[in-house]
Amino acid sequence: MNKKEMILRMERKGVKPTANRLIVACELNNAKIPLSLADLTERIPQMDRSSLFRVLTFFLQHDVVDSFEDGRGIINYELCETEAESLHHENHVHFYCEVCHRSYCLRDIQMIDMENVAMPEGFVPHGISFVIKGICSTCKKSNGVKNSFSGH
Repeated sequence: MNKKEMILRMERKGVKPTANRLIVACELNNAKIPLSLADLTERIPQMDRSSLFRVLTFFLQHDVVDSFEDGRGIINYELCETEAESLHHENHVHFYCEVCHRSYCLRDIQMIDMENVAMPEGFVPHGISFVIKGICSTCKKSNGVKNSFSGH
């Protein structure tokens, strides 16, 4: 997605495409993998951490990005795939590589919808997160790691 397409996408979500917002959105788009606040701080040194956090928080409120905890307690951010509003629950699986510490979206592995989860009375879910931890294909190749998961 180029800069012009990103501007149009943000405008369709009711988001004014300021310079900082465009920088963050384009960086998330170009990365092709989810990024943490620390990752974005390294990749966008011209923006301070608090400005990045404000943009990410605003993006979450306007469904520009989705976030998930990667299993280490670190929040990762990725652009929402859909143009629709209030879809913070693009229910797909994420994978965290314990070697390179990258997170990956496994969009082809869908999760259940929140509407289909039987919750105890009084519980109101706002999101579902599923993170698989292991070794990504790149690290497996470079480290000669054999598959050790037996499925039990």
